[in-house]
Amino acid sequence: MKEWLCSGLLVAMMTLSMHAHSASKVVLVLGDSLSAEYGLARGEGWVSLMEKRMATEKVPATVVNASISGETTSGGRARLQTLLERHKPNVVVIELGANDALRGLSLPATRENLLAMTRSAQAIKAKVVLVGMQIPPNYGGDYTRQFAAVFPAVAKETNAVLVPFMLKGVAEKPELFQADRIHPAPAAHPIILDNIWPKLKPLLR
Repeated sequence: MKEWLCSGLLVAMMTLSMHAHSASKVVLVLGDSLSAEYGLARGEGWVSLMEKRMATEKVPATVVNASISGETTSGGRARLQTLLERHKPNVVVIELGANDALRGLSLPATRENLLAMTRSAQAIKAKVVLVGMQIPPNYGGDYTRQFAAVFPAVAKETNAVLVPFMLKGVAEKPELFQADRIHPAPAAHPIILDNIWPKLKPLLR
């Protein structure tokens, strides 16, 4: 009888452990230098801060940061399928497009790449968070407005979750940038996380 009880208890514990493991979600972050801790010490970027917040708030999720400095939407699109197959994420955060704008690349191409990435992730039942970006007006009023409009347009067409502007509360404060005036300083990354986290957290429940 004791052996039967011990065996039953062991099976129950293993089942609970398996359920707990299966409940843990995988978050894939596909971004550029803004998510790859460019110019920062390890652990200072918003993705690392997000992992710490998940632990603090006891959110069962694993983060895969596949961000690369200098990445464009075409580069992200080329890499995404392999990442989806390897990590099988439940949520994909797409933070790309800034380098497209900085290089003056075709906005229709940027839009098509974002659409393709979003749909590829959704094809494996992953939820998508699209992180919006804006550029300074010195790139020209029309280009600036059209670029900013790409992200909500893609989110609307695909029903992806939209973060309207990654650098809200940061862009207008020069002291929150590194010396190159392009990349956010460590003090900016908690603000960036606060812009993204409210949109992401509900997808992890």
